[in-house]
Amino acid sequence: MSAKDSKGQMSVAEAGRKGGEAVRNERGREFYETIGRKGGATVKAERGRAFYEEIGRKGGETVKAERGVKFYEEIGKKGGDRVKATRGSSFYEEIGRKGGQKVKQLIEEGKRAARAAAEAQALLHPSKA
Repeated sequence: MSAKDSKGQMSVAEAGRKGGEAVRNERGREFYETIGRKGGATVKAERGRAFYEEIGRKGGETVKAERGVKFYEEIGKKGGDRVKATRGSSFYEEIGRKGGQKVKQLIEEGKRAARAAAEAQALLHPSKA
C-alpha cells in the first residue's frame, strides 16, 4: 500500500512541497534568495571556489551527454536574441570594442613583462646576453 492510498497521509515530497509553499506565502520569495545566498557563501567559505567550478563542470557534462551540443547552441542563440532585443545591437559593438581594448592592454602588459624579464636575465647572466 503506498502512502497516497492511506487516508490522510502524504508522501515526503508532497509534504515538502506543501511546507515550501507555506513558507513562500508567509515570507516571500526574497526569503529564499537570502538564505540561498547565505548558504552559498557558507559552502564557498568551507569548500572554496574550486568546488563550484567542479560541480558546474560536472553538471555541464551531464547536460551535454543528455541533450547534446545542439542544446547549447539553441540556448546560446535564445540568450543572444534576448540581449539584442533588450539592449540593442549597439550593445554588442560596445562590448566588442571594450574586449578589443582589453586584449590590446593585455598584450602590451605581456610585452613589458617579457622585456623586463629579459633585462633581468641579462643583468643576472651577462655572458648569455
